[in-house]
Amino acid sequence: MNADAAFSGKKALITGGLGFIGSNLARRLVGAGAEVTIVDSLIPQYGGNRFNVHDIRERLSVNITDVRDPHAMAQLIRGQDLLFNLAGQTSHVDSMQDPATDLEINAAAQLSILEACKKHNRGIKLVFASTRQLYGRPQYLPVDEKHPIHPVDVNGINKLAGEWYHLLYNDVYGIRACALRLTNTYGPGMRVRDARQTFLGIWIRNAIQGKPILVYGDGSQLRDFNYVDDAVDALLAAATGAQAEGQVFNLGSEEVISLRALAEKLIALNGSGRYEIVPFPAERKAIDIGDYYSDFGKIRAALGWSPKVSLEEGLRRTLDFYGRHGRHYWDEP
Repeated sequence: MNADAAFSGKKALITGGLGFIGSNLARRLVGAGAEVTIVDSLIPQYGGNRFNVHDIRERLSVNITDVRDPHAMAQLIRGQDLLFNLAGQTSHVDSMQDPATDLEINAAAQLSILEACKKHNRGIKLVFASTRQLYGRPQYLPVDEKHPIHPVDVNGINKLAGEWYHLLYNDVYGIRACALRLTNTYGPGMRVRDARQTFLGIWIRNAIQGKPILVYGDGSQLRDFNYVDDAVDALLAAATGAQAEGQVFNLGSEEVISLRALAEKLIALNGSGRYEIVPFPAERKAIDIGDYYSDFGKIRAALGWSPKVSLEEGLRRTLDFYGRHGRHYWDEP
């Protein structure tokens, strides 16, 4: 049986649903027969874009709400079977420049959402989108879930708090929840206006527009990447697998690549372009984590997840998407 069939007839709420990962998840859930409601604030710097759901707009409900509104969220949570909690402030630099807002969105709002679940819908199941950033600078590679936690920025600390609130409510109140620590997710619908969501977005834009790709440092930094379809697979597996409850899982890839080699691959696939090795801006150098790639053996063993889309294929699909639809993203509101 198709694993997506498990979602037929289910009511699913997606916070951040007009954003990159949320919209791709919504498309899969709608295709599986779920009744989907997406919540998004459409605050310009956070990546929501109505075009992300233009092809499925009539098949889901869209609620323009800020997750920091406890009354609205309490109403939306009632009657839902699943909550994919993806809304967040993702910029590491922004978190250092405006730590209070990062705290409100990534920590306080998460606690408020869980309180609403406790009061109004204890039967709901939650999957929280966390981040590999909370590990900080790796002490060993690949990084597994037992690696020490040492965030290097405000965003990592607040995402860790949001993650642990979910696990606490799972353990204490029986509200089924788990967290996925995402790493460098990319693909159609990603923010490409700037580097607030991921540096690869602005690289994609610059490659297509004939502008130089700026590689900070010496370009030797190692990274792993997940194409968005693989991240969605992980979210769906976590939502259906009872063994996920109360757990955190790394996502990741067995393909590890330096940033210089990534820039070269992207230019080759695009058929043109150039890159420049440039010094780190001071605000980014202070929070850079050096080399990072994940050990995702835990989720592979527990839920049977592993990435299917190669980096080359994923980049090719992404370039094709923005080659056709870039005008909706270059200067999106």
